Amino acid sequence: MRSLRRFGFEAGGIVFSVVAFWIPFYFIIVNSGKDAKEAALLNLAWPSSTHFWANIKTVIVERNFMLLRAFYNSTVLTVASIAFLIVLCALAGYVLQRRSDRATPLFNFLILAGLIVPPAIVPTIWLLDGLGLFKTLIGLILVEVALGFPFAVLLYKAFMAALPREIDEAAVIDGCGGFGLFFRIILPLLQPVTATVVVLSSVSIFNDFTNPLYFLPGSKNVTVQLTLYNFQSMYTTQYNLLFTNILMITIPPLVLFLIFNKRIVAGMTAGSIKG
Repeated sequence: MRSLRRFGFEAGGIVFSVVAFWIPFYFIIVNSGKDAKEAALLNLAWPSSTHFWANIKTVIVERNFMLLRAFYNSTVLTVASIAFLIVLCALAGYVLQRRSDRATPLFNFLILAGLIVPPAIVPTIWLLDGLGLFKTLIGLILVEVALGFPFAVLLYKAFMAALPREIDEAAVIDGCGGFGLFFRIILPLLQPVTATVVVLSSVSIFNDFTNPLYFLPGSKNVTVQLTLYNFQSMYTTQYNLLFTNILMITIPPLVLFLIFNKRIVAGMTAGSIKG
């Protein structure tokens, strides 16, 4: 009976995965290969004649190669944000895990509050504008780092608990200073959780739609998610080109996730068990 129940749960999970993820992905693929008339029907039928390459070419050259510019902006945004997240969050997680004084509970509370309190759009725009960073890529990078900071710090802090303090003491005896101890000894040991932070945060930042819309307006600053506006308007939508655009901006993070899937699971489980 127990094995039958377990089989039922596994079968239910597979069915849910197919319905929730693979059918919508199949829907995107088939409609990206149709012409405008067939794609407007919005069904799961395979195209009578394929137009994949024609649609891809049209999407790329649309509005003076906006998609290529968007890929460049999103790549710079993602890489820079991830670099800042790794350094800042690893440092913060190390200090919070190793340090124990009266201020530590306050800092832990602030980190948890960062996960709970929703971001305020208007005050953030006002702050960025006052700093001269509104409508700039640097300003958006700072926003992405601030939003991803609490979750990444918690991952690093949990994983850091598995590293014995004797490592720190031995490095100090050998003459390592504070930053030398962290960057030469501790940071290389954090590769599993760093891989988790890199993949999860990069997929989230690359696919972000709301923050670039609010904090980085302008056609020159467009990111990949905002290119979806190229093929829909108040009165008409070119569904074949829209789904082709969706497919093209979905493939890079999907491939990244599939390649590093095992490292993501290993990093998160190691942190949760050892923390």
